[in-house]
Amino acid sequence: MSYCVNCGVELGKDLKRCPLCGTLVINPNEVEREPELPFFPQRQERIEPVSKRELALLLSVMFASVAVSCGLLNLALRPEVRWWLYAAGGAAMLWIWFVPPLLWRDMSALAKVALDIGAVALYVLLIAVASDGMNWYTGLALPLIAALAIITLVICYLLRGGRRSNLMSIVICLIGIGLMSLLTELTIDFYFSSHWNPSWSLIVLAVCVGFSMPLIIIRLVPSLREETRRRFHL
Repeated sequence: MSYCVNCGVELGKDLKRCPLCGTLVINPNEVEREPELPFFPQRQERIEPVSKRELALLLSVMFASVAVSCGLLNLALRPEVRWWLYAAGGAAMLWIWFVPPLLWRDMSALAKVALDIGAVALYVLLIAVASDGMNWYTGLALPLIAALAIITLVICYLLRGGRRSNLMSIVICLIGIGLMSLLTELTIDFYFSSHWNPSWSLIVLAVCVGFSMPLIIIRLVPSLREETRRRFHL
């Protein structure tokens, strides 16, 4: 049973118009409906990844613009103080840290570490030039950076390829920390007093050796090694 939408009179099944007001009778089941569009898009657009060369160029321009801008400001404001070397050194260090690994993805870990430490040495050198401190650079900073470079490169060489177990990797790092503390105090003592008076570095070295010896024993004893691996996932 249906009714007219205009006047409400009862309609017969076969009527096309209302007999009272003449309104067109429409069966909603017979009306062709437009297809409903999905709420979410069905096709997924793919964004192309950024080119490594373009990103390296962007970083190079950004770091270079910082160095040039600081240099121009230095010339305009206080040319007698070469403070722009601090900003230029920081920009150069960041460039060495980020841009070469982008351009040469097959660079070895040893080469990356050497570049990073070289960048730090360059930055400290520019600070020494800006502050007229070449004496402390050659007598203090450069030997410390060289010692850090040698120990870090040796550690990376020993740990290359993941061939060492986790226990032995920890031992190697601990011994490296102890040796670095020893060389640091040695360099500082010779720079300031021309003789070595070991104190705190021996404590650090003793602590590192003290932690390393149980780890070495655990590594050599199969039962202890398996129990440690099971409990601590080493």
